[in-house]
Amino acid sequence: MITQTFANLVFIGVPIVLFLLITLIGLGFILTGDDKLTTRIKTFASIDDARIATLGMPSRRRRISRLRTRLNIFFMGFASKKRPIQLISAQWPITEIEFLLIRISVVVIGFLLGWLISGNILVGIGLVILSYLIPGMALKWSINQRRLRFSKQLVDVLVLLSGSVRAGFSLLQAFEHVSKELPSPASEEFGRVVREVGLGVSLSDALQNLAIRMENKDLNLLITAVIINSQVGGNLTTMMEVVTQTIRERMRMFREVRVLTSQNRYTGYVLSLLPFILGGVLFLLNPSFMAHLFEPTVICIPIGVVINIILGNLWIRKLMNVNI
Repeated sequence: MITQTFANLVFIGVPIVLFLLITLIGLGFILTGDDKLTTRIKTFASIDDARIATLGMPSRRRRISRLRTRLNIFFMGFASKKRPIQLISAQWPITEIEFLLIRISVVVIGFLLGWLISGNILVGIGLVILSYLIPGMALKWSINQRRLRFSKQLVDVLVLLSGSVRAGFSLLQAFEHVSKELPSPASEEFGRVVREVGLGVSLSDALQNLAIRMENKDLNLLITAVIINSQVGGNLTTMMEVVTQTIRERMRMFREVRVLTSQNRYTGYVLSLLPFILGGVLFLLNPSFMAHLFEPTVICIPIGVVINIILGNLWIRKLMNVNI
């Protein structure tokens, strides 16, 4: 028994000690590092301009900001191309490296809690999987919610752009007007387009970056029309009016389709939730009877039921997904 406990402690303790040692070595390297020109350039390239403006901050906040900057520089080798776009799309005020460190911390804490509370290492491993998935799921949910709010603002964006162009503004001035007049997220996204153009990025590239962040078909139509107009020329006012009318019709048809398919969609939701609701009620009424479902000989039945419910819900959602 003592040998098994010692083995478990070694299995758990050695990775944690190695992780802490690597972190301490990295912090020592960071705190004693020099301040060369290349380091400062990497700082401004890796951190958003809104998060490196430390002038006017208290000394404690400036130290924290400098520590964050050096951490991002030190762990820059773990960076990828996809994650920063997702963090910008969600408007999370952290960098990719900070997200990675948060995910590692959550995984370690989840493992220790599961293992120490239950005394079973398998529970800790299960919590590791769950803890690893939670930050990614939260990020995707935040991205989807922000994109949904942006899609609801798109008609207002088009009306404001059309009015600004008709009043004699250039397209870039119209984008700046949108960033000042509309609330988030439209103001943030078009303000980012204006800043990118001001930093030397072409207008077409800045708009394509916007399309990548938002992934909206109506927005892609607007951006394609603007890029074509800038390349071949034409009446910008007329083009904006035509695009606005087209997108309005698309949204009207989309709302009509949503209304026509609402009964089938909610039927799918009810059919998917009904077995779980009935199972919960039966557990409250007769727990000993329902406990037989989780015996080793018949546990395949509830597992198969859950899988079939998920597949049925996905099939109903697929049938109700009408592309416009």
